Amino acid sequence: MRERDIENYLVQRVGAMGGEVRKVKWVNRRGAPDRLLMLPARSVETGGGRYNAPPATVWVELKAPGKVPEDYQLREHARMRKMGQIVVVIDSLEGVEELLG
Repeated sequence: MRERDIENYLVQRVGAMGGEVRKVKWVNRRGAPDRLLMLPARSVETGGGRYNAPPATVWVELKAPGKVPEDYQLREHARMRKMGQIVVVIDSLEGVEELLG
């Protein structure tokens, strides 16, 4: 499986939820995530029951299975999280499911 396959699955799943995925090109910002998810409010089932998740904006760094972000990417992700952003790294179809519930 390639990163492209995970991206296609992510786009399909988010679209089925009524959300949207944007591919982002950053100017003068190396290491920033390359996808932006806009998720609608939704009902989520967990082991502890069902809850209503509010709308969310999530930055996603996609990787091929088993690949990890470079150090410069991890630094940028940490900087963004410090500013209150949600940043996730996904390298599998299971990672997509884990994020979207």
